[in-house]
Amino acid sequence: MSPSPTSVPAGHAYTVVMRSLVLVGHGSHLNPESAAAVYRYAELLRSRGLFDEVVEGYWKEEPSLRQVLRTCRYTDVTIIPMFISEGYFTETVIPREMGLGHQGPVPREGVARTLGGRTVRYTLPYGVHPAMTDVILERAREVLPDADGEDTALIIIGHGTTRNENSNKIVHQNAALLRERGVFSEVHALFLDEEPKVTGWREKVRASRVVMVPFFASEGWHTLETIPEDLGLEGTVTVFPGPEDGQDAPGLEQTVYYGKPVGTHPAVADVIVQLAEEARGASVTGGDRAQDHRAAWDALTALADQGLRMGEILIRPQGGLYELRHALDEGRSSETLVTLVTPEGLRDHTRLTEAGEHRPVHTLRNLRRGWRAVMNASDLQRAVHLLYPAVVEEGYACHTHALRSTPWPTTARRQTGIYAKVQKATPEQVEHVAQDVCGGCLKTRVWAGHRLPQTFFSGVPGAIPCAEACTFLVAEIREEVAGKRGQSGGHSH
Repeated sequence: MSPSPTSVPAGHAYTVVMRSLVLVGHGSHLNPESAAAVYRYAELLRSRGLFDEVVEGYWKEEPSLRQVLRTCRYTDVTIIPMFISEGYFTETVIPREMGLGHQGPVPREGVARTLGGRTVRYTLPYGVHPAMTDVILERAREVLPDADGEDTALIIIGHGTTRNENSNKIVHQNAALLRERGVFSEVHALFLDEEPKVTGWREKVRASRVVMVPFFASEGWHTLETIPEDLGLEGTVTVFPGPEDGQDAPGLEQTVYYGKPVGTHPAVADVIVQLAEEARGASVTGGDRAQDHRAAWDALTALADQGLRMGEILIRPQGGLYELRHALDEGRSSETLVTLVTPEGLRDHTRLTEAGEHRPVHTLRNLRRGWRAVMNASDLQRAVHLLYPAVVEEGYACHTHALRSTPWPTTARRQTGIYAKVQKATPEQVEHVAQDVCGGCLKTRVWAGHRLPQTFFSGVPGAIPCAEACTFLVAEIREEVAGKRGQSGGHSH
């Protein structure tokens, strides 16, 4: 494959430290698998050591788009939208929520800004990079290695939407490029939610062998259920018989080879590196350690060295290492607890409640019990960050009287699309929903005017600030305004 990190010139910036890479995904309030692809690529890029740190941020999980820059260790930050195409999220939601001062199509070289002492570069989504054409071809060859231009058609399946015409543009472009290569006898761009629909593929395709590749960012509901069910696919290979004598049915017998989504291919990590390299204003020297971030974590480490309770967790020094466990497991024998030894293992173990429910808001009082994590000093920061994203940074800012809160009216005015409806919420509705949703959260709503004179930095374990209404609360308020809150299946999280 052509995209490769080895193509980075010797001595280029990506061999230098002091650089933060942020991968931004959509996330979900309901589905724990939604963030999996972003986690996987972050781990892969971390292992390559091309950036000093790789941070994940989400629209509907934590750290949120509003928080993630505060969690970056360095002043040189590159943001990659982990989306398959340009559209509403990459052109409107992400730039708005991250305060980039940009709306609309992103230039090919990206957007560069200085925010809070950090140099921030924002790129196009990885899915529109020219190297993705090769990734589609790789996915097709995986499922049918002997594809040829005589009897094999390729269908690139896009989602499609009427909200933004750019969302289907890249699918058509890749289809045209692969058509020119002549690897397949036919190449079609078909969609789930707009014309031409993928459900009508048999009326368009004449080849006897058909490779279908979903142009989706991750494995999920559409790729695992919607597409197979709508098309009658029975697995990786499905034979569709031709008409029997006297039957009015589509033409010849056709065999469909259903590939994996392009967004889960390992080569996407190479595409991300290329995007970062090509970003507008890319630095060859890197940044510095962000002073506010350093101060917060130095203070946290000093407390951990003495033993600290923070929210629902205990952190204790232990023979040159640190042990983390649920505060309600204090005193339990280590032999009775599941031992975790990596930050990622701790993240995966605590992403669900004991009942198996997704935890998009990490400070809700539903952290599962029965585990202990043993971390060295270098892993402690990431472990705490994964348990409580942005809590250390925002808690320290509150502790030092430097935290800026965002009142509800400001948050509401910023909402667009389906969430613009929250602008109609009355103060009584907002408070009613907040008491219900936020009542189970450790955080104090400073955005609603609640005071927090002390924090866990001053020895009050549950004193954690909430600087702005989270997207989970925004979604619940939208449901309240729409009159759907509490109805089965009424949530659109």
